[in-house]
Amino acid sequence: MKLDKLDHNILNLMQENGRITNSDLAKKIDISPSSTLERVKKLERNGYIKKYVALVNPEKIGLTCFTYVEVTLVRHGREAVDRFKDSITQMEEVMECHHITGEADFLLKVATRDIPTYEDFILHKLTTLPDVQHLKTLVVLSTMKQETKLPINLESQEGA
Repeated sequence: MKLDKLDHNILNLMQENGRITNSDLAKKIDISPSSTLERVKKLERNGYIKKYVALVNPEKIGLTCFTYVEVTLVRHGREAVDRFKDSITQMEEVMECHHITGEADFLLKVATRDIPTYEDFILHKLTTLPDVQHLKTLVVLSTMKQETKLPINLESQEGA
């Protein structure tokens, strides 16, 4: 599926407000509501829209400690990597897990209530995994920018 300007507009508007009504969306992109709905359904079917979520304020639910953890495995074979991936996806504290290049093998974004809770997570969950060799923790002191909206525009799609 090749995206056109209307598809880009739909994706941008829906990233700003996932609860926008179909009629409001149609007005903003200047096409009929039925055509708008058809386009949104096509974007969903083709995997451009993965799911709809609510962004929760972490402080309101008591999550005040965010860390990035570089994880190095003892072995780098497929079995060790797959074992780690399977284990990490079961840990609710892990918000993101990225298989990376460089000195570490994985980069995790972890959310906990506070430093003692993070310490408990490290001691009783992460370091108990059989293939973990080394951890390096980076504690977030403050956040200047945090976006969920991907930069979607026609120029970035040309030549792709």
